[in-house]
Amino acid sequence: MKYAFFLGCTIPARARNYELSARKVAETVGIDLIETDRFMCCGFPIKAADRDAATLMAAYNLALAQEKGLDICSLCSSCASQLAESAHHLSWDEDERARVNERLSAVGLTYNKGPRVRHFARILFEEVGADTIKEHFKKDLTGLNIAVHYGCHYLKPSSIHDHFDDVEDPESIEDLVALTGATIVDYPGKKMCCGGPVLPVDEKLALSVTKKKLDTLVEAKADALCLVCPFCSVMYDGNQKSIESEFGVTYNLPVLYLTQVLGLAMGFDTKELGLNMNVVKTKELAARIGL
Repeated sequence: MKYAFFLGCTIPARARNYELSARKVAETVGIDLIETDRFMCCGFPIKAADRDAATLMAAYNLALAQEKGLDICSLCSSCASQLAESAHHLSWDEDERARVNERLSAVGLTYNKGPRVRHFARILFEEVGADTIKEHFKKDLTGLNIAVHYGCHYLKPSSIHDHFDDVEDPESIEDLVALTGATIVDYPGKKMCCGGPVLPVDEKLALSVTKKKLDTLVEAKADALCLVCPFCSVMYDGNQKSIESEFGVTYNLPVLYLTQVLGLAMGFDTKELGLNMNVVKTKELAARIGL
């Protein structure tokens, strides 16, 4: 399994722990992540303000992967959604594809159709599979209660993600976490947004949205929250201390990427998985499984 590895903007700047753990898991299960140093922003941040520019940026990245004959693997849900949606739109809109290619010609690129865009979690779920993943487990996470946050872009729009999971009742990430022996914590508001999209315009409102889910997770007695998007991690992990200070509460709830959870079960040490980079400390959690 070879993929062009699309890191996007947020992961190199704020989520190196996600990248480190993903590389370890990918190497272990046989996913070959091919570096493409010319990749740029996916276009998602400006989509609402300038759709044409966002589509052009996505097409530039898609053309680079197409040039290498590779499908794209993204760790970021927003990047995966933006790239997949642009590929889907350009696959049938010949006029827009012609306009995009006219502009891409300035950098010597042409975009036709494809490549496929896959979130790393989806590759694990659909293409690697449970049996192969479990072959590499060395630690049993039984006794840990882990809640899952899907976020807004991992499954939506469902049509561009081939309806591979039920957007109203998703299970794919929980199924992967459950392989480790951890108990999945169900809780109200599982599909609720992290609050990140409104952070630049109304910080208190954004933090209030994040707080609502953290309150629910504490009530549900979760030991940790598992997610697959760096933007969501910024809210639940990066801003958790700010929420505690702003609202006079205490959580100390570890927030782990799916790749960190799987990596723990694979027996990697905490530094290999970047757990030392998590804002909310994970030392106590790791100690419970003998790390």
